[in-house]
Amino acid sequence: MVDVSQIQEHAEVIGADGTHVGTVDHIEGDRIKLTKNDSPQTEDGQGGKHHYISVGLVAGIEDGKVRLSANGDVAIQFEEEA
Repeated sequence: MVDVSQIQEHAEVIGADGTHVGTVDHIEGDRIKLTKNDSPQTEDGQGGKHHYISVGLVAGIEDGKVRLSANGDVAIQFEEEA
């Protein structure tokens, strides 16, 4: 189990394959809230929405980056919208 207190705001979140998944906004309970900047714009041109990833997907913290146990494309499927 990863020590959640080691996850820093603005840390990059990467999949097990090294692909960029998002950037940490902050921790909310047992979920990592990702910044809106990594979320695609909506069809009406509005900014993206916050997404969440379960801390249960975190495999470790490496060089200030949050590495997930799933590849980036799979981890995105587990994201929850705010």
